[in-house]
Amino acid sequence: MNITILFFAKLASETARESLALQLPEGSTVEDAMRLLVQRYQPIADLHHQIVLAVNMEYVGQGHALSDGDELALIPPVSGG
Repeated sequence: MNITILFFAKLASETARESLALQLPEGSTVEDAMRLLVQRYQPIADLHHQIVLAVNMEYVGQGHALSDGDELALIPPVSGG
């Protein structure tokens, strides 16, 4: 199945990408996708436990099952003042 990964804020700038097409086996979960992304991108690995996840604009947990065509958004912690 094919999903789209959306990178926001710091992750977009540090990976030099706003999105990425990712191919996963049928039955994959958000955790499976994150496992691959952590291996490929150091900024994701550094923030892995702080990233908020959303599939198709709804917040989800690591165990959420993915479907073909889903969009998985990675939202890092933000700071400001």
